[in-house]
Amino acid sequence: MAKYLLDPANAITAAALGLGVLGIYLGLTGRPELGIAAALGAFLADHVDGVVAKRTAGRSQHTREIGRNLDSLADLVCECLFPGLILLVVNDYALSSLAIATASIIVGALRLSYYNTFGARDGYFVGVPVTYVVPALATVFLLSPLLGPGRLGLALNITFCILLLLHLSSIRIPVTKGWMYAPVVIFALGASAALIGRGMS
Repeated sequence: MAKYLLDPANAITAAALGLGVLGIYLGLTGRPELGIAAALGAFLADHVDGVVAKRTAGRSQHTREIGRNLDSLADLVCECLFPGLILLVVNDYALSSLAIATASIIVGALRLSYYNTFGARDGYFVGVPVTYVVPALATVFLLSPLLGPGRLGLALNITFCILLLLHLSSIRIPVTKGWMYAPVVIFALGASAALIGRGMS
C-alpha cells in the first residue's frame, strides 16, 4: 500500500499530516505559536494537493480514492484535533474547553464525512469548511497582544463556538480556485513568519 504515497498529490497530503503531528508536538511542549505555524504549512499543503492531483495524468481510481480518504484523515488531525489541543493547552485543560474541543472534533469529523458523501454543490461548500479553523486560530493568536492579559483563552473559546455554528450552518462558501489561491498563500506564509518570529523570541 505504500506505493500510493509515490503519487505526488498523496505525498503532499502525507507531508501535511506530518506537519499536523509536528504541530501537536510543539503545542504539547509549550510552543503553540510554532505549532500553529506548522499547522499553517499543513493548511497550505491541503490546498496544493488538490491542484497537483488534478494536474497529474494517469492517476488510477484506487489512487484517487486513497488520496481522498487520506486527505480527510489529514484534515481531521490538522484542522480538528490540533486546534482542539491548542484550545485545551491555552486554557490549562479546563473542562469547558474540553467540551468545546470535543464538540469541534466531532462536528469536524461530521463535516468531512458529509463532504466525502455529497461533495461541493455547484462549486460551493454548505457551511464553513474545517479548513477555516487553523487560519482563525492563527488570527486570534496574532491579535492576542490587543486582547489584554489572560484574554486569549476566552477569545479562543468564543471563536471555536462561533465556528461550530458556522460549520453546521447553510452558509454557501465558494470552493478555492483560480485567483483565490493567492490570498491563501499570502496569509499562510505571512502568518507563519509572524508566529515563528514570536515563538522564537
